[in-house]
Amino acid sequence: MTTDKPAKDKPWVMRTYAGHSTAEASNALYRGNLAKGQTGLSVAFDLPTQTGYDPDSVMSRGEVGKVGVPVPHLGEMRKLFDQIPLTEMNTSMTINAVAMWMLALYQVAAEEQNPDLDPDEVARQLAGTTQNDIIKEYLSRGTYVFPPEHSLRLISDMIAYTVHQIPKWNPINICSYHLQEAGATPTQELAYALCTAIAVLDQVKASGQVDEGDFEKVVGRISFFVNAGVRFVEETCKMRAFVQLWDEITRERYGVQDPKMRRFRYGVQVNSLGLTEAQPENNVQRIVLEMLGVTLSKNARARALQLPAWNEALGLPRPWDQQWSLRLQQVLAFESDLLEYDDIFDGSHVIEAKVAELVASARAEIDRVQAMGGAIAAVESGYMKQELVSAHAARRARIESGDEVIVGVNRYETTEPSPLTANLDDAIMVADPQAEAAALASMEAWKQQRDEDAVAAALAALAAAAKTDDNLMAATLVAARAGATTGEWAGTLREVFGEFRAPTGVSGAVGVAEAGAELTEVRERVRATGEELGGRLRLLVGKPGLDGHSNGAEQVAVRARDAGFEVIYQGIRLTPDQIVSAAVAEDVHCVGLSILSGSHMELVPAVLEGLRAAGLDDVPVIVGGIIPDSDGKRLLQAGVAAVYTPKDFGLTEIMGGIVDVIRKANDLPV
Repeated sequence: MTTDKPAKDKPWVMRTYAGHSTAEASNALYRGNLAKGQTGLSVAFDLPTQTGYDPDSVMSRGEVGKVGVPVPHLGEMRKLFDQIPLTEMNTSMTINAVAMWMLALYQVAAEEQNPDLDPDEVARQLAGTTQNDIIKEYLSRGTYVFPPEHSLRLISDMIAYTVHQIPKWNPINICSYHLQEAGATPTQELAYALCTAIAVLDQVKASGQVDEGDFEKVVGRISFFVNAGVRFVEETCKMRAFVQLWDEITRERYGVQDPKMRRFRYGVQVNSLGLTEAQPENNVQRIVLEMLGVTLSKNARARALQLPAWNEALGLPRPWDQQWSLRLQQVLAFESDLLEYDDIFDGSHVIEAKVAELVASARAEIDRVQAMGGAIAAVESGYMKQELVSAHAARRARIESGDEVIVGVNRYETTEPSPLTANLDDAIMVADPQAEAAALASMEAWKQQRDEDAVAAALAALAAAAKTDDNLMAATLVAARAGATTGEWAGTLREVFGEFRAPTGVSGAVGVAEAGAELTEVRERVRATGEELGGRLRLLVGKPGLDGHSNGAEQVAVRARDAGFEVIYQGIRLTPDQIVSAAVAEDVHCVGLSILSGSHMELVPAVLEGLRAAGLDDVPVIVGGIIPDSDGKRLLQAGVAAVYTPKDFGLTEIMGGIVDVIRKANDLPV
């Protein structure tokens, strides 16, 4: 006797976060992934695009095409989606400060693909998401451009526009992903993400661009982008807590009556922070556990999921690595019986108790932030950033002490040689070294064929509109159609809105509460070496280029402070010349550079050259980041004193290494 299987739920949207080198190369990757069964696109833009610079800007040096695809103008957006029908696609774009501009380019590219349709009809068919969460950029990711007030205005304008014109579009992904990457506890991830959502919805209400009848639609299009770590039970409960808290906030604070509009809608990129360079094959089982945390609970299941590749701690994944991650999703969705059942955690007293605990602690932290004036005030005061840096410092301390076990890193380090990493240079993909030249050539060709008067008029109209309360999406679309570039759009608004440097969170962060024997020994060496050199040792921690991933630099700065160094850390996005100037002004004993964007071979030599020109060739330079072994050797040959990668997780040990480097540079015995 046989019984029919239960009907399966529809699986989540399966994506791979991808983009590199050029629009043509990224387009080929997208079409290949779609042919393998991927059901949505997730676009990674390069750092110049994310921060509103064209490839020919001095700020873009070494960064073009490194961590994503450069899209400086409409022509590149056309190439990016060539042969991919945008009215049939669900596209997620990881873009924040310039989200309005990228949505405009995407919309115009879709219009061009459908010349027989009215542009308004094309817009109504578009489905996807722009991340567009600027608050987490101030806290963790660092690709902000404009001050908070003006950034919120751009977000509010986009939300109002999409609700009326692109109703299937999610205009914002409240992004807690990078908060966890920056060290957030589950309580902080819940609280700070929901405080961001409150700030955004309050801004939309205050703008007066959406009437009461449409406000429920605004709430219904708010989506979230969440991190899922390896602590499976805790992550499962965190997602159920998100569902409960969002339902409460939207019902009680905003009076949303329709349960569908109160639904917590979220996509996931599972945790990259926990992926290890040591024994990287262990990352596969980590990724699977993290995926389960956001799929097993039907009542809190992700609507879209993208998984990192096993080798992302080593460098850029190859297409085969991305295919492996896609297959993990497909096996779970189509081979297992997961989608045949109702929520398997309902009624579990263990799950219910943990959810209640997280809800209570998150409510308390939300109330604390709201009492300060909300998320923007908590960013400007440095409170949230300081809390994240402190939480991350505590986590690092637990890993170093062994209280938090990382298999293959601080326990079970003995390993057989891995065939996956037998040739490290072949285990990752290298971005096209000609990407920058290709982007510059594209820019030159684009400007030669456009109507410069039309561009100038469009940008002037954009600047004028920015000085009023007008919705800026209309002027942005005109500029996109006229042929303006990403840098020109952002530069025009920079002139009106100004720029912003977020607090680093380092000065007030709590570091190592109790120094053990190892840190005590390093402190003594720092003190003694300073006396031998005639003053306290000074360490400059620099972030050259556009890489905003500052977590590592912040942790180095905090531990160096705890070890007795005088630390100079000026935050993210500095040019090599600015770092050299700071080294001269502060008369430092060592320069430490942190680069995770792959631009180390361009930016580090520029700093070395600048130091030599300034007469500081005797000041040692150390470098940390995701640096392939062959590049590390080349940097050492170029004059770098030491290279640290993610496998070097012992911060106190690194502090001891910095003392050694300083002593060697000053001909002192080590």
